[in-house]
Amino acid sequence: MTGDERFVILASSLGTVFEWYDFYLYGSLAPIIGAQFFSAYPENTRNIFALLAFAAGFLVRPFGAIVFGRVGDIVGRKYTFLVTILIMGLSTFIVGLLPSAASIGITAPIILIALRLLQGLALGGEYGGAATYVAEHAPHNKRGYYTSFIQTTATLGLFLSLLVILFTRTALGEGEFAAWGWRVPFLVSVALLGVSVLIRLRLNESPVFQKMKDEGKSSKAPLTDAFANWNNGKIVLLALFGLTMGQGVVWYTGQFYALFFLQSILKVDGYTANLLIAWSLVFGTGFFVVFGALSDRIGRKPIIMAGCLIAALTFFPIFKMISTNANPALEKAYESVKVQVVADPAGCGDLFNPVGTRTFTAPCDTARAFLATSSVKYSTVAGPAGSPVKILVNDKEVPYTDAKTSNPAITTAVLAAGYPKPGDAAIVKMSHPFDIFRPQVAALIGLLFILVIFVTMVYGPIAAMLVELFPTRIRYTSMSLPYHIGNGWFGGLLPATAFAIVASTGDIYAGLWYPVIFAAATFVIGMLFVRETKDVDIN
Repeated sequence: MTGDERFVILASSLGTVFEWYDFYLYGSLAPIIGAQFFSAYPENTRNIFALLAFAAGFLVRPFGAIVFGRVGDIVGRKYTFLVTILIMGLSTFIVGLLPSAASIGITAPIILIALRLLQGLALGGEYGGAATYVAEHAPHNKRGYYTSFIQTTATLGLFLSLLVILFTRTALGEGEFAAWGWRVPFLVSVALLGVSVLIRLRLNESPVFQKMKDEGKSSKAPLTDAFANWNNGKIVLLALFGLTMGQGVVWYTGQFYALFFLQSILKVDGYTANLLIAWSLVFGTGFFVVFGALSDRIGRKPIIMAGCLIAALTFFPIFKMISTNANPALEKAYESVKVQVVADPAGCGDLFNPVGTRTFTAPCDTARAFLATSSVKYSTVAGPAGSPVKILVNDKEVPYTDAKTSNPAITTAVLAAGYPKPGDAAIVKMSHPFDIFRPQVAALIGLLFILVIFVTMVYGPIAAMLVELFPTRIRYTSMSLPYHIGNGWFGGLLPATAFAIVASTGDIYAGLWYPVIFAAATFVIGMLFVRETKDVDIN
């Protein structure tokens, strides 16, 4: 690898790390941000609103891919880089200055969501440009290896955001961090923005793109050429359903949903949960490069397909083992405590509420919603027509008052039956960053590391494969759209949808059906219809 090639990879990767840092801050701090900007709602609804505001950035990523992909295919890769990083960095900095809902009311969440949308648009244009730029500089037989460094940027950005959050939390304490210290990581991003812009100003245009432009062969209408032409359009669809859909859900399950599962469902404190994820990333991130380089030898498709299949087959047992080690009392209660909601079926509705806008008023619904929020496993039993709702804990009736957010009698009963209370001594807790040698902590890091390995398998070779699927003149546009639909929609909506499935079923593991089904579908479609690309000449 020459010095110029190393600088291309460094500049592209480092700038993208900073962009992902900006984007991930919100996801890592979703519970605190929910309390700051959605404080008018109950905790369960507030958590879903916070996750959906996070997901809003993902929803617009395909539109950013279309807008900036077109610019990148017409004007060039380098200048698109600069625009996307400026939008991302400034939006993140403003979040750090934004007053809470307690200060300016509903204006606060409206501005927050608008900033999230800007971040999503910018990120939609960032990844395709970085991957395309590096691939077009790479030797023919090392594209997987070279572009795998771009693939590390998302995880490194998450890791950097976790480090800044943990440092700030430790320095200020949990109380001060929740009150105002959460703003510090957002404000720090302005320094990262300055470094990124300075580095990217030194880049030259991609030689492949520049040669094509000099010869007058660039596309005048990239969107039409990419999506209105069926020969290319069908490849876009196969790239989405046979590659990036499964890759996206495996990625977000292994990193974001794992973090959310630890905090919101298993009731692990935020400091410990972030440390556990951070350590799994320390041990696992290098495998992006390992699998990227391996794909240059054996192909991209076998590695991506294997990652999707293995993840689909093992998510349920891995998350159950995470529960056993993170909150053994909760896992034991799940097996030994029987909680039933006995009600007239006519009075029980559907609790599926991924957008958090539904209001439940029927006693059957409020009872089940309260139990789900408390991480209590329950089943619904049909009662006589017109009968009032009964709550049975180990077949003993517990008085139920129709309360949406608290019910002391039920709480007391499930605690007495064996459910742990928040802060229970059995729940895993790390006292400092290097408290990793206790069996309980080491086991959790190992399980989370396995999830990261799945992520590296599906994500390490994906950039090279997407670049190789499409011609240079419409490459930026063509590869960006399926990537950002797969990751932005199927992946980005995963935490909110999975949590809504948990709330509606009363089963903390039910949300895993979301990634399992989509990863399995990608395996089938990819194996049948997606071709291997490692030997394609992208010039």
